Parts: sequence; structure tokens; C-alpha cells
Amino acid sequence: MDTEDKKALAEQAYRKAADYEQRYGSCPQCILRAVQETVGGIDDATIKAAHGLAGGGGLSGEGTCGALAGGLLVLSARFGRDRENMDKGRNLNNFRKCEELVARFRTTFGGTLCRELQQQFTGRTYNLWSADEYAAFNAARGEQCANATGMVARWIIEDV
Repeated sequence: MDTEDKKALAEQAYRKAADYEQRYGSCPQCILRAVQETVGGIDDATIKAAHGLAGGGGLSGEGTCGALAGGLLVLSARFGRDRENMDKGRNLNNFRKCEELVARFRTTFGGTLCRELQQQFTGRTYNLWSADEYAAFNAARGEQCANATGMVARWIIEDV
């Protein structure tokens, strides 16, 4: 695939992921779906499995941002260690690619945890289990979570 084709697919993945995040939420699923629809390699079971990673894991806010988690899942689906190769070493190539994504995300968004991004995007953190707090977060974040989701999808396509 030439550079122009890759750029076009990366932009398409950005638009899809950002749009899905705005419409449906669950940023890790939005990234996986956008990648599935632009370049393939992601199955529906992986998209389903990503659901619980949203909101820092179970909407706790305490874990990795779902957009970053979705990107890590895409990289691992492409470069990770297969089940039959679990006894053949750590597969450092995948870890290297994942660490590069984590570093880029941290530099761009000022953190890697859901609560860190909530703070960066809105000036405070929220209890995502409270309907009122979630509505306040949704209003305050604007398109920032959608942008982060789209950016990760774009980076994945550009770099894969």
C-alpha cells in the first residue's frame, strides 16, 4: 500500500472512530470497529470483548483510557503472540509497538488513564456510574474523547 492510500485509510479510520464514539460511546469498541471497516483484521468477538475496557475499565475511570486500550488491542491482534507460540518467548516486537503507542498517547493527551484525560479535557473527574455525573462529563468533554479515539485509530493505520 502506498503512502497516499495509507493516509486516506487513516483519515477514514479517524472519521469513523470519532463518529462512532460520539454516537455510541465505548471508545475501545469504536477504534476496533473503525479498523475492522477500513483495513480488516479485527473480528466481531474482539470488538465485543473490548466493551468492558471503556471508561478506564468498567467505567471506573481508574484504568487505561479506552481509546488507548482499543489501540493496544489492535496492535496485539496484528502483532501479538499467538496461543500456539506462548512458549516461544515474550514477542518483544509487539510490546515495542505498544509502548510506542502509549508514549505517543501520553505526549499528545497528557496522560494514559481515563481520569487523567477527564481532568485534562474538562478540569475535573467524574463518576461515570452516576447518570448526572455522566451527563455532565458528556457535555463538558465536547468532542475531545471522540478526537482522542479518532487519533488512535489514525495512528494505528498510519503505523501498521
